[in-house]
Amino acid sequence: MNRLFCAYKPPFITSNSFLQHLKRKYNAKKAGFSGTLDPFACGVLIIAFGSYTKLFRFLKKYPKVYRATLWLGAKSRTLDIEGVEEIKEILPKKRVKEVVESFKGKFTYTPPLFSAKKIEGKRAYQFAYNGDEVELKEVTSYIYSITLLNYSHPFVTFEAVVSEGTYIRSLGEMIARKLNSVGTLTYLERVKEGEFSFNDEKPLNPLNYLISKENFTTLRAKEILQGKRIPLDSLKFKEEGLYHLVFNTFFTIVEVKDKKVFYKLNNIPKVKD
Repeated sequence: MNRLFCAYKPPFITSNSFLQHLKRKYNAKKAGFSGTLDPFACGVLIIAFGSYTKLFRFLKKYPKVYRATLWLGAKSRTLDIEGVEEIKEILPKKRVKEVVESFKGKFTYTPPLFSAKKIEGKRAYQFAYNGDEVELKEVTSYIYSITLLNYSHPFVTFEAVVSEGTYIRSLGEMIARKLNSVGTLTYLERVKEGEFSFNDEKPLNPLNYLISKENFTTLRAKEILQGKRIPLDSLKFKEEGLYHLVFNTFFTIVEVKDKKVFYKLNNIPKVKD
């Protein structure tokens, strides 16, 4: 089975456990997902079955849109409601909107210890739960836009459009810090992942979601299937970049670089018309 679709992961389940549920639901043997969501988080998860699991790095997955609610005054070592240790009473802040929206632009921070970030081949949260001390390096993300959706003290709800690998829990922590407080997320939802949004798990045509541009070649389909070298002169578009070549039953992704053509993926089945 070859299938690409968006699922909606519920909160308090790991992304991998949810994937196993979907494999059983659709009786799929080979399956994968893109963009791990923390167990606490919910929202869009891109799922692929069969040959389409090879496509993740070629999909329009960025930027990502998140919606989150920050509980000002609540302290948690996990930066979400799974580990609230202390609640501090604070006064309403007139500057909440100003502070939230001030985070637009480059965002440099230390990822949360309770995260899926890999350290020496292990996830950071594995060290955290074992009580091991590890040092996480600073990372830089980009906040394309951030909007205050609602403020009902002590809850701050905002929506952010962000680059790949942005930790929204850390963003929430920084917002609280700039408001001279502490904070933890009570809700986190991934609304969109690039061009992908939830649509009742309906099958998607991957050709509509590729980052590559369609190209054309004078070579025959059989020659492409056999992996014959593709001369640059055989292509309609010769500029450097990623392209896909579409045939009756399959498509191929190639890269033009240094005046040569390289196969990236070959013989990926098309969605049947």
